[in-house]
Amino acid sequence: MLEAHNAISAKIVEEAGFKGIWAGGLTISAALGVRDNNEMSWTQVIDVLEFMSDATTIPILVDGDTGYGNFNNVRRLVRKLEQRNVAGVCIEDKLYPKTNSFINSENQPLADMDEFSGKIKAAKDSQSDRDFVVVARLEAFIAGWGLKEALRRAESYMEAGADAILVHSKKSDSSDIEAFAVEWNHRLPIIIVPTKYYSTPTDKFRDLNINLIIWANHMFRASVTAMKAMACQIHREQSLINVEDKMASVAEIFRLQGASELEEAEQRYLPSSRKKINAVVLAAAKGDKFGGLTDEIPKTLLKVGGKAILAKQIDDLNSIGIKDITVVRGYAKEKIAFTNVKYIDNDDYAENTEVYSLYKALESISVNTIISYGDIIYKKYLINDLLNDSNNIVIVADAEYSKDKNYHEYITTDMKYSKKVFWQHVKLEQMTSDCGNPNISGEFIGLFSVNEIGAGIFKRTLEKMSKWDCFSKLRMKDVFNEILKDSPVSVKFIRGSWLDINSIMDLQKSESFIYD
Repeated sequence: MLEAHNAISAKIVEEAGFKGIWAGGLTISAALGVRDNNEMSWTQVIDVLEFMSDATTIPILVDGDTGYGNFNNVRRLVRKLEQRNVAGVCIEDKLYPKTNSFINSENQPLADMDEFSGKIKAAKDSQSDRDFVVVARLEAFIAGWGLKEALRRAESYMEAGADAILVHSKKSDSSDIEAFAVEWNHRLPIIIVPTKYYSTPTDKFRDLNINLIIWANHMFRASVTAMKAMACQIHREQSLINVEDKMASVAEIFRLQGASELEEAEQRYLPSSRKKINAVVLAAAKGDKFGGLTDEIPKTLLKVGGKAILAKQIDDLNSIGIKDITVVRGYAKEKIAFTNVKYIDNDDYAENTEVYSLYKALESISVNTIISYGDIIYKKYLINDLLNDSNNIVIVADAEYSKDKNYHEYITTDMKYSKKVFWQHVKLEQMTSDCGNPNISGEFIGLFSVNEIGAGIFKRTLEKMSKWDCFSKLRMKDVFNEILKDSPVSVKFIRGSWLDINSIMDLQKSESFIYD
């Protein structure tokens, strides 16, 4: 058996060809950043084991330390392990809380033999699966008590019902193991952990009729070495150029996570209307009100809360399952280079508007498409609200609109905002940039969605308007007003929950917005 400490490492152990997995207490606790002294609760161990069990099909033998208490704790532990399809547990005859066997081992007291035998019996009496294995781990050699005590205890644990005896030793040679195996004469299966006597040939253990060898901590130790080397190199070189080929690809991580199975399941179980969800982000503009901040990057790459505006949008979309994202870029387009994103270039960005950018991405407007300006941040729940709306075209509008010298697209609707509007169907009547219009009920925030029918309406409208002489100067209000001549547009009101990043002052406001 080879050690694993989480689901991914367990899956790697199985794929390597091992017949079983050792869920080690040392490595699981180390992976969680705590010491191997029962600082990790047994329920936290169970949580890790559940993920490991779900990810694999081969048996898992868990390091159960001292059983996390007395016989009663052991009984509950066995029941919970069986519920998670764990194949067996190994319990060591030391006192709770335990200390790792290789730390001041001579000073570690052993459990009372009869009391520990009672734990073994309680474990066996509690199992409901006849194949569940209870292993008694001998610490007599570790504590310096010698062969005679080891044999005496092994005999008692066998009589209590143990399925196997794990003989532990801290020597750099296998003399303790050999002596025990000869005297024990295979009365019960023997398990060993050759961490210290690793140079002993494995064939020697076969000759001694050892039943199971556990390589107990090597996956975790190898990962620590690799991570330290990688961290130091990246920090030293401030680049990924020389490390990319030294680590697993992102595609390999997806494979180990079972991403392909999820895609197949989505095809089987999701309604057809939800299978194709994508987003278009309009991010071609430079941004003229940021001083020197946009001399080399577009405003969509300005940071809010330590993350670029566009990066936050992409992360939010990804987090709710929208992976098909198209970004229309223009100014300093080479600086916009996120992975797993499609790009369309609007090289004439200085001579046109967001409408022209959207027209460039016409083929990306499809079934259930979210369309967003690239200079806004918003609460993630708005995307879910749009996806759950059955109307053909739905725009998001803020009832708490502002009137200043900046360009805004205001809306008038068939009913004003109220708390009741959240569950009523609100229709757009007009979109205007005239802040003096007495009928204004909100401000379009630059976020909207279309379903399959809405996509057809929107695309036909843009195709028609693209033939107008003034097309490159049109704004989104012109598009929606044209749509309204033949088709309805629905409005989803909000109050706050978004921010238009249009100036240095907006950047300052964004910090409180992000952490609110």
